[in-house]
Parts: sequence; structure tokens; C-alpha cells
Amino acid sequence: MTSSRETVLNRIRAALKDVPPTEKPDDVAVDRGYLHVDESPERERLGRFIERVREYKAKVKIARPDGLAAAIAESCAARKVSRLVVPADLPDGWAPPGVELVREPGLSNDQLDRSDGVLTASALGIAQTGTVVLDSGPGQGRRAITLVPDYHLCVVFQDQVVGLIPEAVARLQSAAESPDRPITFISGPSATSDIELNRVEGVHGPRTLEVIVVTDLDVE
Repeated sequence: MTSSRETVLNRIRAALKDVPPTEKPDDVAVDRGYLHVDESPERERLGRFIERVREYKAKVKIARPDGLAAAIAESCAARKVSRLVVPADLPDGWAPPGVELVREPGLSNDQLDRSDGVLTASALGIAQTGTVVLDSGPGQGRRAITLVPDYHLCVVFQDQVVGLIPEAVARLQSAAESPDRPITFISGPSATSDIELNRVEGVHGPRTLEVIVVTDLDVE
């Protein structure tokens, strides 16, 4: 019996059978005529990001740079968070008072599951799709810590929000070239649906995603 893996590989081989063995990717011209840069004003771009994150049923909070610590504490208090998973390099001043911090590295899946949530930074926000991107960079920790806890509180700064997916891909080049920096695209809380299209949340990741957007612009 042919395995699913072999079935997929055989189809790929069949599709590539007419490709000369000496051909390189750059030998074939690819149309790159699509839009590469969003030239809209920063305030408009940021507003579009916030709007589309909310459309995915994620929560969004706007905070001034000097009010970030208070915004994090307020969000944790609203959910009665008492045990919060954080990366080892959590930025100074982010730790909410009165909350036990469960720090990486070395946490088991059981420890992650018994927490009340996770707090991380982010790599990028994409206005076009309302997507938050993690690339295992500073303040983000390993991928598992944002997949197991039921609540993810994520901080996105104004200058991290790009307009279009091609802009995001360009910024993620160094992470993509690293074998130990997985990239995660998050568009709203985890959700799926069964054959009857009944929506179920929290199956493949956090049931609740809350994004704190840090900006000095007047956006809603």
C-alpha cells in the first residue's frame, strides 16, 4: 500500500518530470508585477491592521508607549490571570504585579496547559490580513508557549506593522534562513469547524487572542 507521503511525492515528481536537471530557479522568469509596498499613511495602515485583527474575533487594546505596562496589568487582571507563561527575555517592565511568572525555557506541555495564559512580544503585524507574526525572536520564546495556553496576550508596536504580505516576507528573510527560528502567522484565535460548519475555538491554539497595539497615533 502506498503511503500518503509517497502519494504526494509521486505527484510532485510527475509534475516536475519535464524540468531539465540543470535548470535553476532563477532560470525561469516569475511575474512580480504585484504590489510590493503599501504607501498609505502610517495612521491609515495601523487602523486597518486593528480593524482586521478585530474581524478575526481577537481582542485589541490600544496603548501609549508609556502606558504599556499598565495595559498589560489591566488585561491580566480582567482575566484573573495568576500564572503567566513568559519568555526568558521578557522585556523589562512588562511583568504584571501580583502575577506568578512561569518562565521559559524548560516548561513541559503540562505546565503550559496549567497556566492562565502567555505574554509575548511579536515580530510583525500585517495590515492587509490582520495577521500577527512570530519568528522566535526577542521576547517571543519558542513556538509551543503560544500554542498550548488558552490565552495569548501579544504586544505589537506601531513600527512593526507593515501594509502587505510581500513587505512582511521581506522582513522575515533572516528568520526564514535560520533552521531554529520557526515562523508563526496568527490570524485571530485558534478556530476550526466541523462538517456542519459549526465553529469550534481553541483546538489548535489559544481560544483567546488579545493584541496590545503600542502607538502614539490616535487610532481606534
